Amino acid sequence: MTRSDAEQLPRFPFETPTALEPPAQWAEFRTQCPVGRVALASGDEAALITRYDDVKTVLTDPRFTRPKPGDNAARVADTESGGVFNSEMATVIPQHGEGHLNWRRMIGKWFTAKRMNALRPAIAAMAEQLIDEMTTKGAPADLKAGLAFPLPVWVICDMLGVPDADRDRFAHWSDVMLSMTRYTQEEFDAAQLEFGRYMGGHIAAKRAEPGEDILSALIADTDAAGEHWSDALLTATGIGLLIAGHETTANMIAKMVAMLLADRGRWEQLLADPALVRTAVEEALRMDANAGVGMSRYITEDFEVAGTVLPSGTTAMCSMAAANRDENAFADAAEMDLSRSPNPHLAFGAGAHACLGQPLARTELQVTLEVLLRKLPTLELAVTPDELRRVEGLAVGGLRELPVRW
Repeated sequence: MTRSDAEQLPRFPFETPTALEPPAQWAEFRTQCPVGRVALASGDEAALITRYDDVKTVLTDPRFTRPKPGDNAARVADTESGGVFNSEMATVIPQHGEGHLNWRRMIGKWFTAKRMNALRPAIAAMAEQLIDEMTTKGAPADLKAGLAFPLPVWVICDMLGVPDADRDRFAHWSDVMLSMTRYTQEEFDAAQLEFGRYMGGHIAAKRAEPGEDILSALIADTDAAGEHWSDALLTATGIGLLIAGHETTANMIAKMVAMLLADRGRWEQLLADPALVRTAVEEALRMDANAGVGMSRYITEDFEVAGTVLPSGTTAMCSMAAANRDENAFADAAEMDLSRSPNPHLAFGAGAHACLGQPLARTELQVTLEVLLRKLPTLELAVTPDELRRVEGLAVGGLRELPVRW
């Protein structure tokens, strides 16, 4: 699809009535226009895929790839370069074929179930410490600032061997690089440059004095061809892990707790049966109505989806959040069922580019919920659900704050 006449199209992501409610357009597109035309924040045109089976097809078919330099792909952000998905960092990390598989294999060693289980006690201890600090200051409190943000930042910093004390700098750089509408190209370039310099210096320090962390291991390790990774690839990987390792999970912790507290019966159900934590986490991931822009894919040949032929050169936006509410895939899809099982949601994507860090995200969400239920059984929202405020203008969705009391 071209970038012409995009100003006449619906703007995506769609606006939502409240922070926890889905936009009406999701259901409308699924039922009436499963392959629709939308304009992104950049003004560029894309095909929006909303049905579960169709989203899964696009995400898993190898003919759909991430956009490469030179592709006439739609830009997600309104900056000239199109944001983090079209950035220099994204082009350094292998996106296709054997190179991408090798990159995932080397990173994936750090996100196994065994490693995640070993992390659980430390994550629980940090969650308890953060909750104690929050409650000492008294209610009401912002659970996002007090717990949801610092916890995953501490975890990913520890895994990368990066000082947790620099978390405010990471937060700023991540916000700028994930922005769709809030920052200029100059601000994006400056953030990418500063983040790159920071991570480059960190990698140099790890070369001189290795630690028990991911980056030290990647510096010493070799890929399938027996080659060491370049500094550019190490830097891009470190930045990518740091952004993905805290931004999405921090937002999801806050959204999960908000969903569970928005209907007091859900929180009471978990207090009565803490064994439901695992399925409750999966259902919160499925029900996320504020997930952000989704995943973009690019096709270089004609491809038919739901009876519609996408011509070569089409950028497809896959809305996993819309697909996760597809009645043809989930019984009572609009209802939050904390015991739902199986729950094959697409919150982490699917196929070759499915989220590498999903075992870590699940662990953090589960442990955080377990600790909150144990330490703050009387936790409740300090505002009505309709008063919760969304983060605007970022590629990932979230709440600006989560006011709570106990």
